[in-house]
Formats: sequence, structure tokens, C-alpha cells
Amino acid sequence: MKNILSFSFLLAIFAATAFSQPELTAIKCGRLIDGKADAPVDHAVILVEGNIIKAVGKDVAIPSNARVIDLSDATVLPGLIDAHTHVLLQGDVTEQDYADQILKESIPYRTLRAVKACKTALMNGFTTLRDMETEGAMYADVDLKKAINNGIIDGPRLFVSTRAINTTGHYALSNYTYAWELQIPKGIEEITGADEARRAVREQISHGADWIKIYADRGYYRAADGTFHSLRNFSDEEIAAIADECKLSHKRFAAHAVTPDGVIYAIKAGASSIEHGFGMNDECIKLLVQYGVYWCPTIYVNVWVAKGRAAEGNPINEEFNNYIPIVFKKALDAGVKIAFGTDVGGFPWTENEAKEFSYMVKFGMTPMQAITAATKTAAELLGMQGKLGEISPGAFADIVAVKENPLKNIQSLGHVGFVMKNGVVYKKEF
Repeated sequence: MKNILSFSFLLAIFAATAFSQPELTAIKCGRLIDGKADAPVDHAVILVEGNIIKAVGKDVAIPSNARVIDLSDATVLPGLIDAHTHVLLQGDVTEQDYADQILKESIPYRTLRAVKACKTALMNGFTTLRDMETEGAMYADVDLKKAINNGIIDGPRLFVSTRAINTTGHYALSNYTYAWELQIPKGIEEITGADEARRAVREQISHGADWIKIYADRGYYRAADGTFHSLRNFSDEEIAAIADECKLSHKRFAAHAVTPDGVIYAIKAGASSIEHGFGMNDECIKLLVQYGVYWCPTIYVNVWVAKGRAAEGNPINEEFNNYIPIVFKKALDAGVKIAFGTDVGGFPWTENEAKEFSYMVKFGMTPMQAITAATKTAAELLGMQGKLGEISPGAFADIVAVKENPLKNIQSLGHVGFVMKNGVVYKKEF
């Protein structure tokens, strides 16, 4: 009886161990763009064990116990990364659009809308987002990240920057638009002085911020000589305090900076990425390369808002639209690290953020360079190289596919038909 019990006990342990083994999935690729190589590989196999890529190549054997996903008629890529989003915004061409959301929609309501935005991004093939602040929704992005990580809702991997920081009186909603007796909600956390700057960084990190975001400039205009300028938001002491606090906590900060007046001092202060940069000059480009700072151009959002803002009497975005192709090509030729970022949320989530790819190619990138910007380069910006933005052993199983060859038709990335994130298939249309 004792031997029978021992055998039964061992059998139970074996069964439990076997049951707990990660599932094997083999993906047959018609064409593989792995996020690392300069050219695709035909007829490769990706072997996924649980949520991790175990092997990739033309000669990978498919185990008999593996689930097989046949994408042999498709182009397979790493999950796409959008390094500049706002899941808690739904488009803001005008300040009234912005005010309607900040003043008329509660944070819970905006968070529910953000759940849909997260699902939309995932279904469009964007398995990772760096969300660049909540625009008045406090720390709701941290809750969204938790809900996704805990399997409560479907969405991309989120790297969040919570409230963002600006100096007092320099961000919407503008006090002069409303009665001065009212305390109008702001889309950011306002600070005045280095001590408040330090406190804001510490507070946001303590609430779960992965990144810190600042607004380096405002009030954009074009001088008589054709150069773009703006008003600077932070004193040297304020931005230095932000940079120091980020360094002490092993965090990085991103700077919304549009013209040289904002870009140059943000780079020199230690920004890891410049957001927008529509009016940069040659000195900005030189410094981006010299300091190894990433640039998220966010081209499409400017296209989207330009006409509406011009109709309200502010034509500067239309002027930026004419200049962006020039600065983009200069930055590309100079070797600036360009990461894919769209500012979706600034335009509605009903617009596929993949539209950004077409502009990047139109302005000088090859299709492979544009794909690299949304995979390998964006992963490096996030400090996730080897884990995201590539299909290689040890990386997370974030994998997407399109029917057409995006190297011949970049617009095909707007029609992702297969999405796997962390080893789980969320979409399979072919």
C-alpha cells in the first residue's frame, strides 16, 4: 500500500509539472521583418514558449506538441511601438475641444473611454505605448497600466508619464479665458521654483510614473527671417532640479519642445527625448546627435490640427506643416535617433495611428527605416532593447502580421490582421 501511495504521489507531481509547462507555439512566417536585420527573411519559423520567443529562423524545427499558427501568406513583424500617445484624450483641435473633456467629463468617464482607446491601439498592432501624460486625469494611466497587466482589460504594454509638469500659468486651460475667481483645472501639474519642481517629480514617481514629461516651451511664432521661436517655460534652476530628481530615481524625462528656444535648453538639461520639434534648426539637430537624444516627430497630429487652428486665427501649425519635411530630412541624414510617435489622442482614436508611417516615408525614410523607428529604435528609447521591438530569442512574444509587404506598401501597416502580445493572440483575421 505504501509503494502504491508513493507511486501515486510521484505520478501526481509529474502530472502537475507537465501541466505547468509553458505552451509551445510555432508561427510559420511568409516573410519575417525581425526588427534587427536590414532585410526580411522568407519562410522563417518563430517558436514561442509561453510569453517568450525561444527560437527564430528558417531551420527551426516545429515540436510535435506545438500549436501551429500559419502566417505563411503574410509579413510578420515585432509588435509596433508608439512612443507618444494620450489614451485619456480623444482629439483636441481647439482649446474648446480640450475644455469639453477636462471640464465636462469626469476622470472615471475619461478612463472608460481610455479603455476603448487601449483596445483600439492593440487591435491596430501597437503592442506597446509610451503614454505622454493624462491631461488632467491625474494618475488614471497608472490604473490602466495595472488593469492591463492584471488581465482585467485588453491593451498594450504601457509606459506612463502621469501628469506632466509645466510652470505656473503656462498651460491650458488658460486662466484668462474664464472668470478669475474660479480655480480652473489644469492639464498638467504646475510648479514655480526648483523646490516645487523636485516635489512634482517625486510625487509623480511615487504614484507610478515610468517617465517624467515637461513642457519646455509655448507661444510659437515665426520671425521675419523665417526662423521659428517660442517662449521658454522653465528657469535653469527649475529644469536642473527636474533632471536631477529623475537621475536620482533612475528615471528619464521627455520634453515637449517645438522650436530651438525650447529644444536646446531641454537637451542640455538632460532630456532623453524631444517631442514634436516641428521648428527645429540645424543647431538642434547637431545637439540631438551629440547628446544621443531621441526625437519623436509626431507628424500626423500637426497635419490633423492645422486647418482647424488656422480657422480660429492661429496659422502656425500650417507653417510647421510646410517646414517639417525639411527638418525631418535633415535630421534623418544627420543620424538623429528618430522614434515613432504619433500624439494620438491629439487626434481622435478613430484615426489609425499607423498613418504616421506614410509621412515618415514621404519625407525621406525607407519603409524599413520607418518600421525600425516603431520597433528597434522605440524599444531602445524605452530601455527595452532585447525585450521589445524585435523578434529574437529572449524577447517578449509581441508579434503582428499584415497581408501585404509593408516594404513595398507602407500603408499596409494600417491593416494589421494578426496580433499577439505576451504570447496571447488577440486578433487573427487570416
